[in-house]
Amino acid sequence: MADQPTINFLLVDDDTVDVMTARRAFQKANVGAPMWTAGDGIEALASLRSGALPAARRVVLLDLNMPRMNGIEFLRELRADPELRATPVVVLTTSAGERDVTDALALNVAGYFVKPIAFVDFVSLVASIHAYWSHVELR
Repeated sequence: MADQPTINFLLVDDDTVDVMTARRAFQKANVGAPMWTAGDGIEALASLRSGALPAARRVVLLDLNMPRMNGIEFLRELRADPELRATPVVVLTTSAGERDVTDALALNVAGYFVKPIAFVDFVSLVASIHAYWSHVELR
């Protein structure tokens, strides 16, 4: 994997414990890719628009249940923005609700995953997501 270009992950999640768990999972899965964080959709859009994180090879890991601007609202804004609409988004949430899944898929998410309860399963999921995006052509 060392020959693969770096993926720049933006984790959008308001739960500090989930953010800490994601960081631990990245470490445990030996994912060396950088991970930026945003606490809600408004903060995430500001980060993406400001250039605070590299524009090349970035993937958003998105929770849906957040204050101010939730994940679905974020996706609507992202897809409406000509500069950002092609940004890959992977939903990583606790919601398995049919409406959430349907709405997210209609907004062209690259994947929808319910956060596993067991840490070992979360590590496996993070490793799989990283492996997939390490092989996908991104600009």
